[in-house]
Amino acid sequence: MIKHMDCSSEDLKLFVSHCLPGPFGGQVSPASDYQCSVQSLKNSPDWFPFLCVNSPPENNPYLGLFYQGHTITPEPGSSFQSPVSPAPVPVNVYIQGSPILTLNDQYFTIPQKVLGQCVNNAPVAFLKNFQVNCVTLLRSCPTGSPIRTPTDLRIKVKNGQGGEVLVDVIDEVAFDLSQFISSTDAPSDEGLLCENVTLALDYKLYWEGNDITSITVTQTVGTITINSSVALTTRYSAVFLNGELMGETNSGNPGYQMGRPVIAGIVDTLDNNTGLVQRVSISLWKPVSDGLCVSAEMKPILFGENSTSGCLLPVSRHNLTQCDLLRETVTSLQNNLMTATHVAKSGNPDPFTTTDWMNISFLTQNSSTTMEDSTNSCFGVPSHQHIHVWSLITGIVGGVPQRDIRALQVSYSMSPWTLDCGGGGVSPCVDPTETQLFPITSSVSFTDILVNTGPPKTRFQINFTEYDCNRNDVCWPELAFPITKYYTGEPYSQSLAKGLILVFFFITASILGTPWRQIRQAWK
Repeated sequence: MIKHMDCSSEDLKLFVSHCLPGPFGGQVSPASDYQCSVQSLKNSPDWFPFLCVNSPPENNPYLGLFYQGHTITPEPGSSFQSPVSPAPVPVNVYIQGSPILTLNDQYFTIPQKVLGQCVNNAPVAFLKNFQVNCVTLLRSCPTGSPIRTPTDLRIKVKNGQGGEVLVDVIDEVAFDLSQFISSTDAPSDEGLLCENVTLALDYKLYWEGNDITSITVTQTVGTITINSSVALTTRYSAVFLNGELMGETNSGNPGYQMGRPVIAGIVDTLDNNTGLVQRVSISLWKPVSDGLCVSAEMKPILFGENSTSGCLLPVSRHNLTQCDLLRETVTSLQNNLMTATHVAKSGNPDPFTTTDWMNISFLTQNSSTTMEDSTNSCFGVPSHQHIHVWSLITGIVGGVPQRDIRALQVSYSMSPWTLDCGGGGVSPCVDPTETQLFPITSSVSFTDILVNTGPPKTRFQINFTEYDCNRNDVCWPELAFPITKYYTGEPYSQSLAKGLILVFFFITASILGTPWRQIRQAWK
């Protein structure tokens, strides 16, 4: 018998520096040296605290590591007991990404996916939309939450302004269960009958400013019959609505952050001839199950992450006799990945500001050799779609590089599709309905634009390190901090204006102060 022991205090100290506070992996990145809150009196620079900066921690481009609400809430077991974490500290107002709290200061949870697995108690982040499908294999009628909800969904949630909001429940009954259940057994009237099984929970959270005005949830239930086993697919979703508009999620503040979705859209001209950019997705193939294109899903393109994926399309000899129709079919499948015409330059674009968006360029690459279609082959099939994104680092805010998209190009590669009749697989070439699988692929690559630093430095510039802050203990450009460009906490024009106002008040105080008055008296 192996006896499990709890971790000692020395073992727990090993994880202190690696654990990030907050339910979504921390709220802010490491603060800069010029923040007044990070400097101590012992190791502070010479200019501290006269020229330090006071800035709220939420005014930063850091979006968190687990921003989708992908958080696992551990449950104490029979061994490896961990101390119960204290209740979350109540917040005055909700900001984007902060957890929503119930009236008893607990997290408002909805089942979500974490690393591909469904978690029943995952916190809901403010202004974060999601939709997940959880598959559960049932051999008997469910008794626990959330498939069989024993508790009332009408709970009270803090609205972020000191008040409360009661969740309004709308009950619906589903009679067509084809999209929720799948079974390998033949349908039969005999079996275990399970009533009022939860099939979907769709939340709508209405907000205004930092306030949640109302919450509604549509609970879809149904009656299922279990013979031996049934795979139940349950849908959970949460949508934040500002009036009738859906709250959009940004990918940076202001620049893109690594691993966040690339924001794209199409221009919708309103009645007053003003353009509104509606967000749409730029995706790659996400093959599931058998890998066929008919059952493949799509995954969004994440900024800075190169990726290649694809799916398989069954093609018969009869299809290869209609090459124009085959090329149109493949083109239609590839166009489903790219429905956007514009891409956002930054991670927090304004849908009403056209300067925050740029056109997407499309380029069609012809095949290397021009050949005619034959009986068993078609040429010029756009089987590969490549998306190339160029980005540029425009600055650093709070220690986080700010990247903007400068260009996005979509290109298509043509390839010939020919039936393979070699070896023993000759049936596709004989039977016109027998199919072979052909790949349809998509890829994305990101390229950083290198900034031209100007002509090479002379020997005098390389050896003269008096003004080099990286190789010299005394940094003269920081003497006028934050007037110089070494301060990146805000735009240079604003810091220059505030610095000059500070200098003006300092000179005024010196002129009207006691030393200057004594000098005037001595002069008289």
